[in-house]
Amino acid sequence: MLPPYQRRSAFPSAREDEARAKKVPDTPQTRSSAYGLAYSDLDFMKREELRPVRLQLELMKAELMLQEHGVDATVVIFGSARSRPDDLAPDDPRCADYAAARRLGQLISSAQNGCPERLRVVTGGGPGIMEAGNRGADDAGAESIGLNIILPHEQAPNPYITPELCFQFHYFALRKMHFLMRARALVCFPGGFGTLDELFETLTLIQTGKIERCRYCFIAAIGGSGSSICPPWRKAG
Repeated sequence: MLPPYQRRSAFPSAREDEARAKKVPDTPQTRSSAYGLAYSDLDFMKREELRPVRLQLELMKAELMLQEHGVDATVVIFGSARSRPDDLAPDDPRCADYAAARRLGQLISSAQNGCPERLRVVTGGGPGIMEAGNRGADDAGAESIGLNIILPHEQAPNPYITPELCFQFHYFALRKMHFLMRARALVCFPGGFGTLDELFETLTLIQTGKIERCRYCFIAAIGGSGSSICPPWRKAG
């Protein structure tokens, strides 16, 4: 706890009051959930009526941490989570996509001498093409960002994301905002519905003027396999 003369505010911080609140006598009143501080009460924070607050928190947590790390400009790499060389035959074209995304991540992270801004790679944080982009940045000894999302089938962060820049989101909308807020370029490798959603939402925002066209150099990458963005549709059964 900082002494009073070192505080930025005359008021006690939230951390200080939270610590003081734990020192109260143990009584039926102090054990009641009603008595707990609102910002320390996780059950209260997860109430349906508190969704606007959670949306703001999810926006601000990543925003503040990215600011603290000096992240001003990014290149976003989208693509399939299923392009994983360890799970594919050596001649599978998705292996070439993985290699191309890894090389691109390395080039982006090494391009500081000829670039007016320090670029960081940002991906969805999962496996496949996302892992390849983060891995390329790691090859170059550079930081990279992962924006993970909670899914019904668990998605764990890939091991190449800079730990301090590895985020987890509940709301897709806030995750998408963070993909675009600092983006200088977006690169789209072959993928499925998630990749298409990210691609067309970005195109729609550019077309409707909701983001500044001049800030974005949009690249639709074909990938090392020479395949298209959207693989051929297959009939079920």
